[in-house]
Order: sequence, then C-alpha cells, then structure tokens
Amino acid sequence: MTDIADRDASSLSAALATGDLSCVEVMAAFLDRIGGRNPAINAIVSLRQREDLLNEAAAADAALALGQSKGWLHGIPIAVKDLVDTAGLRSTHGSPIFADHVPKKDDLLAARLRAAGAIFIGKTNTPEWGLGSHSYNPVHGVTRNPYDHTRSAGGSSGGAAAALAARLVPVADGSDMMGSLRNPAAFCNVYGMRPSYGRVPADADGETFLHQLSTDGPMARSVSDLARLLDTLAGHNPEHPHSLPKAEAFAPHLSAKIKGRKIAWLGDWSGAYPIEPGILPLCEEALRVFDDMGAEVEPVSAPFPADALWQSWTVLRSFAVSGSLRAHWDNPAQRELLKPEAIYEIERGQRLTAQEIQAASALRSQWFAAAARVFDRFDALVLPSAQVFPFPAEWTWPRAINNQAMDSYHRWMEVVVPASLVGLPALNVPAGFSPTGLPMGMQLIGRRGNDLRLLQLGQAYHEATNWPERRPPVFDGQ
Repeated sequence: MTDIADRDASSLSAALATGDLSCVEVMAAFLDRIGGRNPAINAIVSLRQREDLLNEAAAADAALALGQSKGWLHGIPIAVKDLVDTAGLRSTHGSPIFADHVPKKDDLLAARLRAAGAIFIGKTNTPEWGLGSHSYNPVHGVTRNPYDHTRSAGGSSGGAAAALAARLVPVADGSDMMGSLRNPAAFCNVYGMRPSYGRVPADADGETFLHQLSTDGPMARSVSDLARLLDTLAGHNPEHPHSLPKAEAFAPHLSAKIKGRKIAWLGDWSGAYPIEPGILPLCEEALRVFDDMGAEVEPVSAPFPADALWQSWTVLRSFAVSGSLRAHWDNPAQRELLKPEAIYEIERGQRLTAQEIQAASALRSQWFAAAARVFDRFDALVLPSAQVFPFPAEWTWPRAINNQAMDSYHRWMEVVVPASLVGLPALNVPAGFSPTGLPMGMQLIGRRGNDLRLLQLGQAYHEATNWPERRPPVFDGQ
C-alpha cells in the first residue's frame, strides 16, 4: 500500500472525500515525514506546532462530517512559498529585515489556497527577496537537493521543489521571474509551470502597470495536480490591470491528441548559451518521447538575437527590482541587511534613464512579435530549463560554464529569459538524470494564453515517462 505521504494531492483529495482517509491521518503522516526528512534538506521553514496542526485537521474532519467541504484541497497540508504573506504565519522573504514578520492578512494567492481548504503547515524556503536561483538566506539557511544533499535545490522556489521531491508536501506553489518555477523543478525532478502573465494575478499593491516580469504558478509531481492547482490559483482580479479573465478549468481537458503537433527544439539558442555537457543530449532524448507520440520535432535556429534579449531583460529586471526594494535601500539600517545582489539591482535600477528603459521595452516588443511569428509554425518551443546541473550547495552561484565566465549573479540562467521577458507560458518537465544521478528538465514554451495546450503536452509526456516516480535514493528506508 502506498504511504499516505507518497500520494499526490488528487489521490488524497479523493480519499478524504470518500472517508477512506481522515484529515488527521493525512496531517500526521506528513508531519512524521517532515520530521524524518526535512532536517537534511531544509525545504520547509517556520513549521507550525504539531498539536495546532492536528487540531486544525480535526476541525476539517468535523466539517467534512457535516458535508461542508471547502474544495479539492480540503484538509490537505500545504507549505506556502516564503515570498507570500500568510496571515498569522511568519513570512520573512528570506530577509533579516522581515525575520519576525507575521502578517495580519493573506496575499491573494494564500487566500485562494485557504478558500480551497488547504491547511498551511509552514513556509517553503527561498533566497532573500527571491533573487537568484539558489535557495539560501541568512534567516533560514540553505535548502539542499533531495537527490544529493551536497547540491543546490535551485530557486527561488527551491524549498517548494525540494519538499515535493522529498514527499514532504503533495503539491506546492511557487513564483517565477527568471526561472524560479522552472529551474528548481528541473533540479528536483518535478513539474513547475510559469503560466501566461496575468493568468495567476498578483495583489494590486503599489505600481501595477509597468512591471510584467514575475508571476506565481503551480508545482507538482503530476501534471493533473499541476493543472488542478493552476485552476485554484487562476482567476480574475479586477483590481489588477493585467489580470486575465477566469478561463475554463484546465484539469478536465488534459487528454488530447499529440500526433501532428509541431515542436521547435532551440537547443543552446544557436550557440549563444553555454550549457554544461550532458544537458542537451538528455533533452534531445526526452524529445524522442514526443516523436514516438507522433509529434513533429524540428531543430530550429535562434529566432532572435540572444544579446538583445539579455540587454532588454537586465534593464527591465533592474528597473522592477529597484522599484520594489528601493525603500529598504533608502533606510541606512535596512540597507546594511540587504544581500549584495539586491544592492546591485537597486543601484543599477536607479542609474537607468527613461531612454534606456524605453529602448529595453522596444526590444521586448520586437521579440514578442517575432515569437508570435514562430508560433504561427509551432505549437511549442523547447529549451533546457537550466544551463547547469545542480551545483554545490555552498556556492552562491556558478561563476563559469564551460570555462566561460558569468558576468553577473544571474547570467547562468539566461536560458529562461525568452519566456519570462514577454510573459509566455512555460512548463518544466523532467528530462532525466546525469550519470551521477542529478536531475535535469526542459521547458516547453507556448504562445501567450495557450496554457492548456502546454498542459496537454505535459500530460502526454508524464504518462509516457513519469520521471517523478524515480524518488531520491538518499531517503530510502525513511
């Protein structure tokens, strides 16, 4: 019999609905699992007291007995990314500035999870302010990869990805500005989806018109769970100008014909992206799965100059980060507590001129139009989800790839920029493992708004491969 904590969220939801499991049983199983495995990887932080969680689970059982289910996540343990404010639960953003911050109000994402019945058990670890694709910070420390505890779990949703892979949670939320859903999912052999920008709306706090680079999204060990969680998180926010209307539910429509779909393999973007040896062959082998299903996979040349994408990205990213963190930089006491990468982005953003920002946005507009023309020919574009395999956990970031120096803390993740820059949906699917057992993934990128077609490709791929069932061997016997 499958252990309770090894089941996915949909299976748990069905068992709770029929009474085959109780919410208390589910909560106890996950807390036991967390107690045995989390100390080695540090994926879940700010864990609530066991007694309080079991009492909340008992209340969820009582509600079910009265026929009062809140939704498909009723009674299911969830740990929310520590960039999300959660009422009554410490929310640090990985920063010593917020080390003791306990919000009084949920962010919109947290409110939607609670409304669906989830029980918040704690938070998942993230780098300070979500900057960088390695989850370490001075408040909670470093998150380690479940497949090799000496390696990074990626970031910024590294805690979420590691918790999923280690079976500490059945499903998780994440966010993605520069690969923060895709990179950790690839590093931890799970699924992570950056939806079309506006599909999962942000809170309407502060300036809401200018910055369109970051979005929340779902993570899971199955595409069906991924789609169900996206259905929960998505929906119109009338206070946010870029929020998309609520779409028809994705989860009921995952099964689809793949034969004849056209997929473009972009590889290393015509040599522009240095990629660690072994990654491209893994992705090419994974693409044969789509070949076997009758899809047409075609290698294509880069459709836009990589240096233009990078120029646009770095300007608009610094502009956005500087705007969101400037108040902390302006406070001398708080400035002393900012990580160097945050100071780099803030100070760079302050130096930008209006003309530089306009030029960067013009390049972004040109790429959006060029991408639209590519999608006239193809259903999906494919790139590796990362340019390196999981690297040593004591590093802050890789300084070089294939002897090519990285000139900034985020240059090693350049491969995620084509989707992020223009708000395209992108789905990481596991692609396999290195000879030393390190996971890797590839990103399926779709036309903006075509989230369902990506999920359908992902579902067919999952049914053919089911890579997440290759569990972390370091936890055997636990």
